[in-house]
Amino acid sequence: MTSKKKAPIWDGNVRDAALTILLAVDKNQAYSNLLLNQTIKKYKIDIKDRALLTEITYGTLQYKYTLDFYLEPFIRTKIDLWVRWLLRLSLYQVVYLSRIPAHAAVNEAVEIAKKRGHKGISSMVNGVLRSIQREGLRSLDDIQDPTKRLSIATSHPEWLVERLIESYGIEKTTAMLEENNVPPTLTVRVNSLKSSVPDVLNMLEEEGIPAKKSDLIPECIHIISGQVTHTECFKKGFITIQDESSMMPANVLNPKSGDRVLDMCAAPGGKTTHIAEKMNNEGSILATDIHPHKLDLIEETSNRLGINIIQTAPVDGRNAADFLQKESYDAILVDAPCSGLGVTRRKPDIKYTKREEDFESLHNIQLQLLDNAVKVLKTGGRLVYSTCTVDRLENEGTVHEFLASHPEMELVPIENLPNNLLQKQQEGMLQVFPQDFGSDGFFVAAFKKKENPSTNG
Repeated sequence: MTSKKKAPIWDGNVRDAALTILLAVDKNQAYSNLLLNQTIKKYKIDIKDRALLTEITYGTLQYKYTLDFYLEPFIRTKIDLWVRWLLRLSLYQVVYLSRIPAHAAVNEAVEIAKKRGHKGISSMVNGVLRSIQREGLRSLDDIQDPTKRLSIATSHPEWLVERLIESYGIEKTTAMLEENNVPPTLTVRVNSLKSSVPDVLNMLEEEGIPAKKSDLIPECIHIISGQVTHTECFKKGFITIQDESSMMPANVLNPKSGDRVLDMCAAPGGKTTHIAEKMNNEGSILATDIHPHKLDLIEETSNRLGINIIQTAPVDGRNAADFLQKESYDAILVDAPCSGLGVTRRKPDIKYTKREEDFESLHNIQLQLLDNAVKVLKTGGRLVYSTCTVDRLENEGTVHEFLASHPEMELVPIENLPNNLLQKQQEGMLQVFPQDFGSDGFFVAAFKKKENPSTNG
């Protein structure tokens, strides 16, 4: 039987809000995390109920295939999309959440069905959910094929499960896919320009936010509970929200005070501002992004953190060399667009919207970005390539192809990270999986532009 997780006490409005989000994600390919924030504001959801809204929205998305597997024997007629999502949403609460009484979840589903549909639909919803309670769930062990069973149990597309097993084997893939359904820990980065980790921990404690120092990244703090964005500590720029894994690239780039740095795919600016802190706010950073409206986010964060060395420009990195001075940057970060498979638990809709052909097109974009980065990097300069995916074509595949076409570049060992990370390096590349440290899946590789390149590399 599936183990149950604790969840806050339910509130009548929350389920209808969750249903609205789930329908928008399905119909409009909207991003669940953005919709969730918008819905909290629109419905004026109380702070005490936000955790439940987040839990049932993400949880239902995360286990969509599993829930459909459980529902299938009990649905005997064609049903509307909103009714299917209502059944998934309700069954998720019954199966996975321990603090919500089953009868409360069922009753609320019936009321929503009445409000959105008619008496016949509410009777059907009631009948399906009561039948499942009475007869129980069918066993996932009934699925004979191990790949399909893993696909249904963790709710990932079968083609994706096959691709990951081919790359990493069944054991590592199983651990990864299970971890993708575990809610992420909220982590923040301490702004070294303004404070220190011990001082920030004290500030947060005084504001009623329990937190602890990371064992992995020195400037990282794990938030145990509470609304950290409401604190003075956040508002005054002592911290900024960033996943622990995504703090690796700035450390690996290791820019120096006074450097001239380019961040080619910079929005929303977490890594850009981290680089600025590493530079002690001395030197210059050009932060470019293909989406002009996202550059505002970088400027807002920079202002809050007290950083003034970042300039922004709406530049497509695939032709950045046409606009920027050749061989003019000491260090460049290419945190490339990718499939995002490493952040699936933050954005569970990712696993349902990706297609197999996406990987090849992303791989080509990544190579174009790196080609342009080389042209504007100084001889002796450092280039860091990073992604938030675990796909081998996008990661190792991109690195190998890039090196094959650029004899002037060499892969250099990753440095400036704790030993427990450095020990995971393979062939000078670092792949962190979600199950390794409870952070996002992330990939980093570092290159140097040779002083005297030779054609044989």
